[in-house]
Amino acid sequence: MDNKEFTIEGRNAVLEAFRSGKTIDKLFVLAGCQDGAVNSIIREAKKHDTIINFVDKERLDHISRTGHHQGVIAQAAAYEYAEVEDILDKAREKGEDPFIFVLDEIEDPHNLGAIIRTANLVGAHGVIIPKHRAAGLTATVAKTSAGAVNYTPVAKVTNIGKTIDELKKQGLWFVCADMDGEVMYDCNLTGSIGLVIGNEGSGVSRLVREKCDFTAAIPMKGDIDSLNASVAAGVLAYEILRQRMK
Repeated sequence: MDNKEFTIEGRNAVLEAFRSGKTIDKLFVLAGCQDGAVNSIIREAKKHDTIINFVDKERLDHISRTGHHQGVIAQAAAYEYAEVEDILDKAREKGEDPFIFVLDEIEDPHNLGAIIRTANLVGAHGVIIPKHRAAGLTATVAKTSAGAVNYTPVAKVTNIGKTIDELKKQGLWFVCADMDGEVMYDCNLTGSIGLVIGNEGSGVSRLVREKCDFTAAIPMKGDIDSLNASVAAGVLAYEILRQRMK
């Protein structure tokens, strides 16, 4: 499986992809192009709330696999996205307190795939990712997840903060990883929980961190000061699982 399978090029092919209901993560359009067919594609993209990037010809040529993009390239999701409600339904079906991963702008597809794999292994009911400034369900993500995307629903939302607020109304509370937090072994991580993992470089954004009920620190004894995002997710997730098993 590679990204070639999920790159759609050419005006007719891209328009047909939208009209057939295919999930398109991103659309790349030649900047300044006012062609009628291209405008139709842009209308379809807006209707489906797809991210549109207006780029120069050099960028399109670089992305293109065929050399015949006609000014438009679409990147389709390798897997269909779920709804947040589907994740909650999965917890209800199992008779378990919801356990959800919430990812705040994870950009590296290898990290996203590894986190989905961990989410599956710790028994989480799903993963929530943002629509913008984050990796989507690409072929690389699917491959890195080692098949976990087939079993663990991934929902894509416009606003992570708003989604946290909505889930709080349904009884979830949220913990985020932060070096200034309470040592994770001293935290009560039982019940209906959302684990928030931040961006590889900047961590959890201030607005999202303020919505979390508390922060948990992973103890570190080495000479560097941080873990890779997917490793941090795994360490915290397994402490949550340990406490849920008790």
